[in-house]
Amino acid sequence: MLETCDHGQSIRAAPRPEPQLFHGHGTRSVRVAWLLAEMGLPYRTTLVPFPPRLKQAEFLAINPAGSLPFFIDGPTRMTESVAICLYLVEVYGPTPLAVSPAEASFADYLQFCLYGEATLTQPLGSILRYRHLEPPERRNRQIVDDARALFQRRLKPVEAAVASTRYAAAGRFTVADISIGYALAFAARLGETSSFTPAIQAYADRLQDRPAYRAVLSSDPNRGRVIGEEA
Repeated sequence: MLETCDHGQSIRAAPRPEPQLFHGHGTRSVRVAWLLAEMGLPYRTTLVPFPPRLKQAEFLAINPAGSLPFFIDGPTRMTESVAICLYLVEVYGPTPLAVSPAEASFADYLQFCLYGEATLTQPLGSILRYRHLEPPERRNRQIVDDARALFQRRLKPVEAAVASTRYAAAGRFTVADISIGYALAFAARLGETSSFTPAIQAYADRLQDRPAYRAVLSSDPNRGRVIGEEA
């Protein structure tokens, strides 16, 4: 790669360093690792124990939020999994994993990219917290039951979208499916697949059968295990 100086001379630009992903098994960083694998992009991985803010204090020096994922690309620093995915398809595209504004499904694509995190993952976080993470005296079955019912309702737009086209937007696999796919995998880890209709289960199976997804999960020692079950 060559760059031209103001005075017309050409110099060789320094090679761009590989992006770095701070990753934790089962966390939202799975979305980013999955997309990187789908795109075939080289990157460096730093595995961080969960929860990083408690188990790897030095991580807070570079990411004060103490959250995963944490993504570095040159001067860029990002922590939101869906935002990182949208960044990657724009900066390292073009790729069919994105939907352009010129396509009729662009609005659906944006909607479902955010839906997977903001709408689907939120009630699952409540289930995880109030069934497993809080001390026994603070666990709350009513909150868990309400969150489960909310998650079931929120799956309905996804079911409607994938019933005829197999994927969330544009009739093909995109970042929107990665966003939703992580939420469905999270639900499965919580033992909440009873919320899945046959159409949602078939959709989840399609996503989780993708080679890139299987490659990302191949190193997860807890893959296939439901949270709370004995090892």
